[in-house]
Amino acid sequence: MRFHRAVPFGVALIWFAVSPQISPRAQAVRPNVVFILADDLGINDLGPYGRKEHRTPNLDRLAVDGVRFTTSYAASPICSPSRAAIMTGKAPARLHITTYIPGRPDAPSQKLLHPPMQQRLPLEETTIAERLRAAGYATAMIGKWHLGEQGFTPLEQGFDVYHAGQATTNASDGEGGKGEYDLTREAERFVDAHKDGPFFLYLAHNNPHIPFRTAKRELVEANSATFEPLYAATVQTLDDSVGQLLKHLDAAGLRERTIVIFTSDNGGLHMPEGPHPRVTHNTPYRAGKGYVYEGGLRVPLIVRGPGIPAGRVIDTPFINTDWVPTILDLVGLPSVAGLDGMSQAQTLRTGNGPAAPRTFFWHIPHYTNQGSRPAGAVRDGIWKLVEHYDDERAELYDLQTDSREMKDLSAAQPARTAAMRAQLKQWRTSVGAQENRPNPAFNQNLYKQLYVDFDPTRFDPLHADAATWKIVATWRERMNAAIK
Repeated sequence: MRFHRAVPFGVALIWFAVSPQISPRAQAVRPNVVFILADDLGINDLGPYGRKEHRTPNLDRLAVDGVRFTTSYAASPICSPSRAAIMTGKAPARLHITTYIPGRPDAPSQKLLHPPMQQRLPLEETTIAERLRAAGYATAMIGKWHLGEQGFTPLEQGFDVYHAGQATTNASDGEGGKGEYDLTREAERFVDAHKDGPFFLYLAHNNPHIPFRTAKRELVEANSATFEPLYAATVQTLDDSVGQLLKHLDAAGLRERTIVIFTSDNGGLHMPEGPHPRVTHNTPYRAGKGYVYEGGLRVPLIVRGPGIPAGRVIDTPFINTDWVPTILDLVGLPSVAGLDGMSQAQTLRTGNGPAAPRTFFWHIPHYTNQGSRPAGAVRDGIWKLVEHYDDERAELYDLQTDSREMKDLSAAQPARTAAMRAQLKQWRTSVGAQENRPNPAFNQNLYKQLYVDFDPTRFDPLHADAATWKIVATWRERMNAAIK
């Protein structure tokens, strides 16, 4: 059942539609689903993942009450493609949504041109909201959509309720710096209106995406010893708002029949950007948002719900294209064909992953604001290959012994490197991935300044000295000038 209504993107609104007629008895047997998505929250930003300087007691408790994945991947290190994968269960390369919408213009500093891409999630794609609504679920999208504007909002993609809120707010007694409490209050209203269930609540926070200009002074002061006090305070309000919603579910008596999923759209931002000279670090992993190294792809993932044992830590790799088949499986709905993800419901219930190692693919044919260049990657078992499209270089890493991706084994293992490059090429062909073309306005000197003289993937924010930070600041100024 589709709805087509012109809605200004970014305008907060609530709109209700009539769900298909499903008997109350049939609806009652299915669990509710609350999917909470953070924005640019890195793998190292939460207490359960080792960031003890950050105050995240509610997410710490959620990890104890549910399961925590150590190797959860985003389908892209950039927001829009990752969100499209969550919604559809399809690889961003197949969807031709491969960087943030609308993407950045081409620049002379690029060897290659950006390929054309979709500027919205096509209405022909079936979202998880549409699949659940067809089974009698009430559906709500609260927060950041980033998959299309007028005519392509959540209301046209299977959601009965849409409240965008504000991406940046002034901190006050009732609000944080990223509109997180307004979004939480709207989520609570939706829960109250549909407590007899079943419901699907997709709560996509703007926290802690830049800019994070304000937070309560007392929180910033309390986090003064952290890597970035304002960022730490912003993460703390995210945690607090999540805790508020979890308490509301408990008070409504919904804990035992609600699946709660908490994750992030991509890795943390390790490079300075916008008004922030420093943001976070993804220790021990390399790079961050925008990059196909582990720091850009690994995200926190915590799941609690009926039939999911408490206190388990799972090392089985997970990718967020898995969410559509996994959610359908968890709520007892039939699987669907034509998806790139696979159900991980058994992994959640038993801790036992697929019998054979999976192969994972990534394709980012863009230069990004964070300094990354067009690249692809493939993980096959313990091996990971990173291919750079603009200089035809490939790197090979053994993630079992080198999860930091510091020791390139491509020269030592040419046969494996060639085989994995062929594997990645074949996958790109199979999904119809976009390809780059040479840039006729290419400026070699600008390219050298941004991508050769300084390697952002080797920048370690946690251990950098003052001289290195100065180099990074100069690089940021040059990047800003290059992409204007």
